[in-house]
Amino acid sequence: MKCSHLAAGAALSALLALISGSLHAQTSALSNAVRVNDHSEPALSFPAQEQAAQRKLDERFAATKKRPNILWLVIDDMGYGDPGCYGGGESIGAATPNIDRLAREGLKLTSTYSQPTCTPTRSAMMLGRLPVRTGLTRPILAGDTVSVNPWDSEISVASILSSAGYHTVLTGKWHTGELPGMRPFDVGFDEFQGYYASQKELTQQVDARRYPDLVLDPDMVTRIKTAGGKIDMYYGRKGEEERVVEKTTSIEQFAEADQTLAKFTIDQIKKDAKSDKPFFIAHNFMRVHADNHPSKAFRGKSTSKYQYKDNVVEVDALIGDIVAALDEAGIADNTFVFITSDNGPQLDAWPDGGYTPFRGAKGSPWEGGVRVPGIAYWKGVIKPGRESNGLFDLMDLFNTSIRLGNAADKIPADRYIDGIDQTSFLLANDGKSNREKVFIWVEHNLAGMRMYGYKIVTKVVQEQAQWLNIDMTTVSNVGLAPWLFNLYIDPKEQYPVGHRMNAWLASMAAELKAEAATFKKYPPKQVGLEQ
Repeated sequence: MKCSHLAAGAALSALLALISGSLHAQTSALSNAVRVNDHSEPALSFPAQEQAAQRKLDERFAATKKRPNILWLVIDDMGYGDPGCYGGGESIGAATPNIDRLAREGLKLTSTYSQPTCTPTRSAMMLGRLPVRTGLTRPILAGDTVSVNPWDSEISVASILSSAGYHTVLTGKWHTGELPGMRPFDVGFDEFQGYYASQKELTQQVDARRYPDLVLDPDMVTRIKTAGGKIDMYYGRKGEEERVVEKTTSIEQFAEADQTLAKFTIDQIKKDAKSDKPFFIAHNFMRVHADNHPSKAFRGKSTSKYQYKDNVVEVDALIGDIVAALDEAGIADNTFVFITSDNGPQLDAWPDGGYTPFRGAKGSPWEGGVRVPGIAYWKGVIKPGRESNGLFDLMDLFNTSIRLGNAADKIPADRYIDGIDQTSFLLANDGKSNREKVFIWVEHNLAGMRMYGYKIVTKVVQEQAQWLNIDMTTVSNVGLAPWLFNLYIDPKEQYPVGHRMNAWLASMAAELKAEAATFKKYPPKQVGLEQ
């Protein structure tokens, strides 16, 4: 967020000023989480569900003699309220029958949390660490330079799974660095096909109607092509150099990109189904990030006829195709699938953006910016029809995927890991979340925390014009006390209950202090995105 990273140094100083005592100090009377060491996030413990989940994993391995395949389906900028199973779908002009079916046949999570924007979420999922720790606190934009490769010394989920015998593939959007040392096949993936940038960063170089000052000005064209980075579709393999597989030449040509990428993933599934190796595929859709241009087959396919909605329908259809490929290959019963979005909807781009019933949107620490759809599906393993409001942070996919790959002993112990193993929550028939708290950061600002049904806010991000949650906001401190909301009775965060109606303000403040203390032994990286 533009206004927040200007004060990054001051924000970090304020954070570190909170620190006193040791990491093992008592936190609060509200907490039941157990801290097993000083480099892991405290977690709730449920031994019976842990045993039940392990039995399911053992039974699957005995039947297949392979560790489970892992498939992440990450949609770009889809709002919590876009899919039908979350209150959207046909009722708001874009039916999502495939996503809805997978929610019915799996576990629908109603309290899944991302970071406020794309790059932070994607890096957190890959590394199991808060972006403030790794330095990947915001997108690397046109003209940016970094002083340090943020991926240096980091260990990704792909790297760990690859070393554990998985074929690791990333398809689609990367957006966490395009220079050597930062690309997917440099940081653990065996193969990559996709784009380094977001849709808007590509289309702004070819869409004369929306960006006439760029496309129609020869001098600006030269400048943006120099500063704007790589806009073509690339293929790369570990140990080899990348190559362009499809140049970005026009809106019409790029509109077919997600179709091409889905075919690539489906082909990988077909090949890997015949292999002795399990696969980890992170399929990252380009859609539905602005600017949306549906493929020719999906123009006008939504009830609304708007381009964003057409792309919601298209993504839903592609998810159906990819999951159908698992069934056709006979491996659906040994594949863990997780469907989510990297952040809330980009209301700045309205009407080319999604819907959330909550306050705020992409770029914001309010629920609308960080609360996203989350669906876990595993045919025959995850009990159909489950729904839970247990907390799930997308960073938890790091630990959970590694546990599924039987490689938990490879999670590094020399750095702080913010993710939590949620295997037992997802797999046990009546599983409860192992996560007690979700910490919400806006770049270098610790903005709030959700704990059970409560949310404490310490930094207020306020849009200065309707829906401009990125391009026209201010960040300010709260007043005499943090703002405390009860999300069960006030999901839109409109009226703090505070100390006058709640007993836990001091306890939640103590939890924030304990979080800040983790940065004493494990300080954050400075990579050049702080200003």
